[in-house]
Amino acid sequence: MTNKKNNKMPEGHIHFSETWNAFSWTPDPDKAGGEAMPPWGADIEDLIHLPGPLTEDAVLKALHARFIDNHTYTNVGPILVSVNGYNDVGNPLTLSSTRSVPLSPKLLRVVQEAVRHQSETGYPQAVILSGTSGAGKTYASMLLLRQLFEVAGGGPETDAFKHLAAAFTVLRSLGSAKTTSNSESSRIGHFIEVQVTDGALYRTKIHCYFLDQTRVIRPLKNEKNYHIFYQMLAGLSPEERVKLNLDGYNLHNLSYLKCGDTRQDEAEDATRFQAWKACLGVLGIPFMDVVRVLAGVLLLGNVVFVDSCVGSVEVTVQKEAELNAVASLLGVTPQALLRGITSRTHNARGQIIKSYCDANMSNMIRDSLAKALYCRTVATIVRRANSLKRLGSTLGTLSSDSNESVHNQAEVASQHASTVGTAGSKSSKSMTALNNAVRHATDGFIGILDMFGFEDPKPSHLEHLCINLCSETMQHFYNTHIFKSSIESCRDEGIHSDVEVDYVDNVPCIDLISSLRTGLLSMLDVECSIRGSAEGYITKVKAQHRSNSRLFEPKPIEPRMFGIQHFAGRVIYDATDFLDTNRDVVPDDLVAVFHKQSCNFGFATHLFGSELKALYSSDTVPRGVSFRISPTSHSDLLNGDEPVSTLTQDFHTRLDNLLRTLVHARPHFIRCVRANATETPQRFDRAVVMRQIRSLQVLETVNLMAGGFPHRMRFKAFLSRYRVIARATDLRRGEEKYVEDCHTILSCLEGKPRPPGLVVTWAIGKRHIFLSEGLRQELEAVRWETLHRAAVTIQSVWRGYHCRKRWPALKRTLQAVHHPSITKVRSAVGPLSRPRPQPIAGTPPPELTDKCDHKIIAQTCTLFGLDLERPPPVPPSRPYTVAGNTKLGYPQTRVMKMPFPDDGSGEVSLLKGDTVTVVGASPRRGHLVVEHSSHSLHVPFQFLELKPSPLTI
Repeated sequence: MTNKKNNKMPEGHIHFSETWNAFSWTPDPDKAGGEAMPPWGADIEDLIHLPGPLTEDAVLKALHARFIDNHTYTNVGPILVSVNGYNDVGNPLTLSSTRSVPLSPKLLRVVQEAVRHQSETGYPQAVILSGTSGAGKTYASMLLLRQLFEVAGGGPETDAFKHLAAAFTVLRSLGSAKTTSNSESSRIGHFIEVQVTDGALYRTKIHCYFLDQTRVIRPLKNEKNYHIFYQMLAGLSPEERVKLNLDGYNLHNLSYLKCGDTRQDEAEDATRFQAWKACLGVLGIPFMDVVRVLAGVLLLGNVVFVDSCVGSVEVTVQKEAELNAVASLLGVTPQALLRGITSRTHNARGQIIKSYCDANMSNMIRDSLAKALYCRTVATIVRRANSLKRLGSTLGTLSSDSNESVHNQAEVASQHASTVGTAGSKSSKSMTALNNAVRHATDGFIGILDMFGFEDPKPSHLEHLCINLCSETMQHFYNTHIFKSSIESCRDEGIHSDVEVDYVDNVPCIDLISSLRTGLLSMLDVECSIRGSAEGYITKVKAQHRSNSRLFEPKPIEPRMFGIQHFAGRVIYDATDFLDTNRDVVPDDLVAVFHKQSCNFGFATHLFGSELKALYSSDTVPRGVSFRISPTSHSDLLNGDEPVSTLTQDFHTRLDNLLRTLVHARPHFIRCVRANATETPQRFDRAVVMRQIRSLQVLETVNLMAGGFPHRMRFKAFLSRYRVIARATDLRRGEEKYVEDCHTILSCLEGKPRPPGLVVTWAIGKRHIFLSEGLRQELEAVRWETLHRAAVTIQSVWRGYHCRKRWPALKRTLQAVHHPSITKVRSAVGPLSRPRPQPIAGTPPPELTDKCDHKIIAQTCTLFGLDLERPPPVPPSRPYTVAGNTKLGYPQTRVMKMPFPDDGSGEVSLLKGDTVTVVGASPRRGHLVVEHSSHSLHVPFQFLELKPSPLTI
């Protein structure tokens, strides 16, 4: 569906063929990957400067040429296109792994723009990365976050950066897995909220959107479970394996791992596990607490329940040793764990009834426990990472809510509504109050959004439907902000544009999935509430949406399968496990097992803290209540027979709250594209890239930026920013003269040299002035040039004045150095400068009490616990250096960062790059004792840097 009104081709409309063959080049077998080198385009840093007609062919050639020239970032006006060339395939994609990567000027410009806008307006900013799975969103987000610390956070040596880097290293192993399309696929969406005040970063917060729970118990064929399981098996010592009851287990005899891809690089996994273990220590999380839970999850998969002989209602446990091992790891008795898994409590009209589960139900509850333990462990680590005490924040606790920032404030009043706002159930007054609360809560942050990318696995399950809904929503947000707002603003203010942007509107697809009553997710919730079946659900969906072109029936026809035409392609979903996955429940019989009275493992009790508190608020325990597998806050728990929400309801609510946050922020878009589908370094697959630039609507964006009016500014804002271009005497400085002043400023650009073909246009509307991207860039360039010229003039005048003022004293100093005899003669005659006036005779000397107040000194010493008579001794120098998380003793090998002495004087000179030996701390403050060429030197520590170690975390 598009926004065009008829099929007639309007003037300025760009039409392109849907056939790839029309744009293909003849492959050159001599080139790497069989790719032909495009003849031009590597020097085009912004696609709005493309020569000739704007076509898909031209865009693709320019991206290919820049890719061959190792330029992976290209602008489309203010929007950045990033092509993932897989240059660092083995990178674990953590914040620490980017420390050796050179800063990209284009990414740095995005960060600088976000910081500038936030500091100038106080308005929250959001950098939104979007693209298919494997397009490099996580890697780019880590680079952005590192550059944000460089610009506003004090750099990578600050405690805040180290804590955040440790948190990402821990979460990366817990939240990523190998899929068929991406070996480092993020299964957790991140929104990194960086609080900024006065241009300085003072607090960071990670919001996680955990979704892919089924992977814990059943990864797809040719895919892997979460990375941490493989890293743990490779990195645990023999003693730790024995403590965790994992001795003798491997990828091939653990049920939760052997059903997926079992290939492993043990050396790499062991190295990453050691880094993960060290980072847990940085966050203050006990290592053994976490690995006990993870080992228990792995061993749970080997606990199998089978039906007993005929006539018996209880089930039999196969491999009872694994059950005992899991119970030991979780701090409960085997009998209590078996009872919690195999028995159910029901509330039948107020009467409590006990029953036994069959083997199938017992195995499902076992899987629910495994998913709950894993999800809650991740949520606990996120809470801990967000509760670290930093400047401007208070010290949180391990049990604080993981999303207590803007998202949870909005979540209190949020309901399950359509993502596009077409079927909300709240009144406009309540929604206004909610939006105002969110706006005030989100003032002063810069957010980096790295959400799920579009996926098409085979088969696709409920988690993949939610992931693709997220991708659709982010695409709709981009369409609304870039295309729809521009078109509607021009129409509302009577502005005619020669370019008609023909973009694909994906609202029908979003409504198909998420509308309030007839959406696929709402119908799934209804089917879960009536205990329906997958076949019944698919039948109702096809009947409800029989005329919807976005829903199609796959061939051959399967009663449990359906297809959806997404913005990025067609996906076939298998609904066999939709209902079980969506229910997302764990019974209170099992939760009660982890109460502190029966569980001696405090970490496991903490994982179910809110549920246990709600459960034991009543005398009857258990009483037939179900809880979410994912953690819920105490205020959201009800005492009914069903949990508060299903998996899809919870995900949809979080997505709505995220959108409400983004609506109140100024977005900066980065469109990520994968260069090929096989993760091959330096290979540009034109067919793969073409499909992505079509789905991301890159050509439509170039068309709008090159020839339309993508920017609009209020007259007052335009004058405030660009008034420095015109002479102050030419501006009227009155509200009634705003339009005239705008004309005056724009007239200063007449006669400027411009690239051929660049569209530089503007139009005056009712409340705004509309600018083309070319004109905006020219205005920014002239403004910067004007301010730079003024700054140079001011600095030159000040430096000249300062030098002239210092010259007499400097001249005398130089004369004293070069002519000491003159100094002696003059000193005999008299001083060179005017003698200091002597005090008047008879004036008493100043009393000591006039300079200091002993009472204040005594109060200060009492306040800080100091003894005025015996001041505290100066602490001795440490016999070690702290680097990262490691203590390094002396002697050390360091490298000179700059020459010492810097003026070249001295008996021994150290040059930049020289390797020296540090033997200890110097008695001089901030100095180290360095031995070089049989000489000992006292060198400031800023002149030295440690040699990089092979393992960084």
